[in-house]
This record gives sequence, structure tokens and C-alpha cells, in this order.
Amino acid sequence: MDANSPELTRQVTTRLSWKRVGEKWKEESKKMWQIAAPAILTAVTQFSIGFVTSAFVGHIGEVELAAVSVVQNVIEGFVYGIMLGMGSALETLCGQAVGAGQFSMLGIYLQRSWIITFVTALCLTPVYVFTSPLLKLLRQDKSISDLAGKYSIYVIPQLFAYAMNFPIQKFLQSQSKVWVMTIISVIALAIHVVLNWVLVTFLGDGLLGAAMAGNISWWLIILAQTVYIIAGYFPESWTGFSSKAFKSLTAFVRLSLASALMLCLELWYWTAVILMVGYLKNPEIEVDAISICMNFQLWTLMVALGFNAAVSVRVSNNLGARQPNAAKFSVVVSVTTSVLFGVIFTGAVLATKHNFPRIFTGKPRVISETSKLDYFLAASIFLNSVQPVLHGVAVGAGWQFLVALINIGCYYIFGLPTGAVLGYVFDLRVQGIWSGMILGVLLQTVLLLAILFRTNWHKEAVQAEERVRTWGGPSSPDPQSSKGSTPGRTSKGSTPDRRSTAA
Repeated sequence: MDANSPELTRQVTTRLSWKRVGEKWKEESKKMWQIAAPAILTAVTQFSIGFVTSAFVGHIGEVELAAVSVVQNVIEGFVYGIMLGMGSALETLCGQAVGAGQFSMLGIYLQRSWIITFVTALCLTPVYVFTSPLLKLLRQDKSISDLAGKYSIYVIPQLFAYAMNFPIQKFLQSQSKVWVMTIISVIALAIHVVLNWVLVTFLGDGLLGAAMAGNISWWLIILAQTVYIIAGYFPESWTGFSSKAFKSLTAFVRLSLASALMLCLELWYWTAVILMVGYLKNPEIEVDAISICMNFQLWTLMVALGFNAAVSVRVSNNLGARQPNAAKFSVVVSVTTSVLFGVIFTGAVLATKHNFPRIFTGKPRVISETSKLDYFLAASIFLNSVQPVLHGVAVGAGWQFLVALINIGCYYIFGLPTGAVLGYVFDLRVQGIWSGMILGVLLQTVLLLAILFRTNWHKEAVQAEERVRTWGGPSSPDPQSSKGSTPGRTSKGSTPDRRSTAA
């Protein structure tokens, strides 16, 4: 073939193009994993606090396991969604402020979020106090409801730990400072295992001992993370407590509420599975089975949430820095990687369907019932490898309200009624209820992917710049941070690439 032929030139150009794509993919994957890896470890270890509690309580008795599972999946699931959502406004604002090089805003944002989440925790405390009558009002089993009511009062301190924890996480993640958070969580989990063995197994304190272990472990995490922030490791973004945190709260609350609405509609959807199964006749065994599946699903979900955090940081940083193409490429890399992990976890569930229930219980009937749900669990795990990453894109770009509307349609207008019809009318019981839920998630995932493909990323970058200027209130840009900056670039020496790869 002639060295100057058009065909040879085309082949060379194609090879060079693929080589550049491969290099960009490798570079973006490195940046993503520097955030995702510690975020995954942090999410897994913090979730495992509840996982360990369930494992110890499960060997006390079936009713005790069902009670703790209802509190974790219904009461804490309800509260967790609100608290995480109210703290997630930081994920948009801090990430885009970091991309714009305006670090002086971050400490004020964190304090504003603490104020909002603490007030939210006070408002949610009655939910814990009146858990037993609330569950009975929802027609849950009386013995389970009574025991769950006692346990929920014991764990009220964890509610206020959540109020502190979620804003701290978003503050640290937006600056890619996540490894210290991971180390703290791993140490706290190890302490939690020891505390459970001492209080639940050795001393036999039952549910009270399990609650005490969880309270101590969570507050150790909060104290350690807070000391890390205020000890001088963030000279640009933490300059001490300020009265500015109490100003311009209205705009901040609006974004917090939009974030909370989006996440609550997501988390409450799965909480509804537990409640709907509780309406079935003789639900104890099936509640235990579905609770074990939910715990395992949530454990695998922690990996997807690591990619959720990574893509949220990468998208918000790149949009804040006016780099829309980089934001778009981050989405592609994160979604692809998360799906690969979803395939692995799906295969693991199918291969161990008779074994993984034994982690939680030794009761043959519960193990058998749980094993029957393996295909539903596998399908949910695969969908959850895509969906949280898409939510991370939504948070990074500030689409919370749009996603909330999609969640209402897919979950509460389509998914729940479908599950109710299959479970109750066609008497498919828990399998029917879960099938309807899966169909709702599938529809939501398809719609989010369609929106993603139609997104104008250049327009999103302009909106991010406006959001940093508007939502932040008067404590906005540090003149030195923005001095001399131009669209598409941050201040000198503060490129998003350097920040996003910081340890």
C-alpha cells in the first residue's frame, strides 16, 4: 500500500485517535479511583456497623432480628434519606466551588449544612420516640413493633451523628481528602465488632448492648473527623467558626430540600418493600428473608456509592472549572467501571445463594426463604451498579429536582402499584412485590440514561458558574482565588486536575 494513500492515512489517524482515548481513559480512571477507592472503603465500613449489629442480633432470635431490621430499613432508612439529602447540597456547591478555585466558601458551606442537618435531626427525633405506634399504624406485626420501638429509642444518638457525618463527608470528598475518613471508619468498625461481642455476646445485654455499641462507634467517627477538619489541615477552606454560616440560609435550604427529596424518594422506595412484605399473612420469616437480602444489597450498593461520590466530585469540579467535555468523559468512565463491578456482584450472589444467608441466621426456614429470592437480589444489584452513578451525575450537575420528579413517576406511580398488584392480587407474595420494585428501577434507569445522552454539557458549565455565584450567598468568592482567572480555568496553581488527585 502506498505510504501516501488515503486509506493508510485513515488507519493511522484511527489508531492515534484510539490511543489518545486510551490515554485519556487511563488518566480519568486514575483520578476516579483516587476518590472512589477510599469512598468505597468508607461506605462499606460505615454501612458494616449496621451489618455487624444485624449479624450479632440475628443469633439472639428471629423476632429480635426482625425488629432491628425494621428499625434499620424502615425508621433509619426514612431518616437516613432525609439526613443524607439535606447534607448533599454540599456535594453540588462544594464540588463546583472547588472547581472554580473558590476554597474560602467551603468552611461556611459546611457550617450552614451542620445548622440545617442538626435542626432536621431535632425535627426527626419524634419518629424514633414513637416508632412502635407508627409501625402498628402501618399494620406491622405487634411483637416486632414493640421490640423495634424500644431499640429505636436506644439509637437516637446515632441520628445526631448522621447530622454531623454527612456534611463532613461531602466537605472532604469535594476536596478529594478521603483517605483519613477511610482510616477512621475502619478503626471504628473494628472497635464496633469488639463492642458487640462484649456487650451482646459476652455480657448478654441484647438489643440495649447492640444499640450502645452502635452509638459509641458512630460518635468516635464524628469526633475523629471533626478534629481532622479543625486541626489546621485545611487552611484555605476552614478558617474557624463564623457567624456568616447563619446568613443566606434560605437559598441553601432550597437546594438541601431538593437533594433530600431526590434521595428520600429513592431510599423510601426500598423501605416500602419491607413494609409491604409486613402486610402479608404470617410475615415473620419473609420479613427476615427480605431484610437479609436488603442488607446484602445495601452492602454491594456501597461500592456503587463510591463511584457515585467519585463521579459527583469529578463532574462538579469540571463543571465549576468550565470543562464540560471533561465532565462528560468522567461520566462515561464511571458508569462503565461501576457496571463491571455490578456484573461481578451479580455472579457472586447467584453462585452463593445457599450460603450468604447463613451470615445473618442459622434458622433453616429463613435460609430457605432467602435463597428463593436470589434472582431478584441479583437483578437489583445489577441495576444498582448503574443507578447510583447516574444519581452522582445529577448531584454533581445540580439536577436534584428533576430526578425527584422522575423518581415519583417511576417508583410511586408505576413501581409500587405494580408490586402491590403482583404481590397481593396475584398472590405472588414477596416475589411479586419485589418484581414491581425492579420494574420501577429499570424504568427510572432508562429515563436517566436518555436524559444523560441529551445533556448539553457546555450549558451545564455555564449554569454551574452561576450557581456558585448565586447559591453561596455573601460569603462567596475569595478575591485572591478568582483573581486573574478566565473561563475554563481556575486560579494559578489550582487546576482541577491537581486538586482532584490530591491525597
